[in-house]
Amino acid sequence: MTRFIRHAVLVVLAAIWLVPTYLLVVNAFVPADRYAGSPVWFPQAFGFFDNLARAWTAADLGLGIANSLLYASLSAGAAVLTAAMASFAVIVMPTRRRGLWFWIIYAGTLLPLQIFLAPLFKAYVGVKVYDTQIGMIAIYAALCVPFAFFVVRNYLTTVAVEISEAAQLDGAGWIRLFLQIHLPIARSSLLAAFIFQFTWVWNDLLFGITLSTSPNIRPVMAALAELNGGYSSLGPPIVLAAALAVSLPTVVLFLAFQRFFVSSLKPVG
Repeated sequence: MTRFIRHAVLVVLAAIWLVPTYLLVVNAFVPADRYAGSPVWFPQAFGFFDNLARAWTAADLGLGIANSLLYASLSAGAAVLTAAMASFAVIVMPTRRRGLWFWIIYAGTLLPLQIFLAPLFKAYVGVKVYDTQIGMIAIYAALCVPFAFFVVRNYLTTVAVEISEAAQLDGAGWIRLFLQIHLPIARSSLLAAFIFQFTWVWNDLLFGITLSTSPNIRPVMAALAELNGGYSSLGPPIVLAAALAVSLPTVVLFLAFQRFFVSSLKPVG
């Protein structure tokens, strides 16, 4: 009986959690010219592709998606590689004050992102990287490092010290240890960190609207925000269709690689 109640509570909570997503999907499929101004709870017609086509043209979503794909891939990749090297230095190499180095790097996740906006804006304008792809990639990569470091570092703490000792006895140096032994061992944590950071960059709006203005630079979420604000006369179904479309890449990414999230939490051995 207790197990039944527990499962029933979980089902109810899951249903409540899915209500916003359900409304998003259903209303995104309503043709814009048939939308009455209030949320639709049951499917009535299929106008998703027409809505998406109008949103795609109005906000130039294709260019925004290409920009976000570039920013998310390069920034997350650079951040994970940097985090892997930092984790290797802190955990495997004979580094002093390992706890201090951990907190210095991880402290980047503890500060609210809003405090970076004003100094970043002034600095970007000063060095002339405001509204550039290089500037966007740089800030995203820097902000992704602390959490990626947290994930990879925690995984490397589970790697047996004997692995490094045996490799060093065979003549392996630090570079070989890092490239040929610890990177392959930590593959699941590296991929998990990459997916987390890719998703964060893809979904970011704060820096997208602060550090970019041009349509050929702004990420997709900034384009979606402009669609919602500047083109609100198009109607909610068009905005919702665009929101649903731009959220699909990260959903597919999570579903395709979800097994790596579980394996990255398991100790090695």
